[in-house]
Amino acid sequence: MNPKIFDRPIFLKEGKALIREIASLADAIDFLEEWPERDRDLVHEVTLKTCYMAHDGHKPLHAARDAIRAFGNKKGILIKQPAVLPWMIKTPSGGGRISA
Repeated sequence: MNPKIFDRPIFLKEGKALIREIASLADAIDFLEEWPERDRDLVHEVTLKTCYMAHDGHKPLHAARDAIRAFGNKKGILIKQPAVLPWMIKTPSGGGRISA
């Protein structure tokens, strides 16, 4: 098992209609590195620093997860786990169709 995977993913809004799943430390760092320069502030800086420190083994992984979750909450982009989407549901064999 990869020690850099979060125990539970975090879901953040990205744009108006997209939801991004942050399931690992690498996902969190990528998300923060892609954050627009003009919107970066102290909260962003501390969150990114916490993630890098966790990556280097100076902080526990849960500290990075908590930081990215708090970042999402502070920025108003944290969402609860999205509802189950139709493509996630396994259909019965044959898709429920009756053969002729």
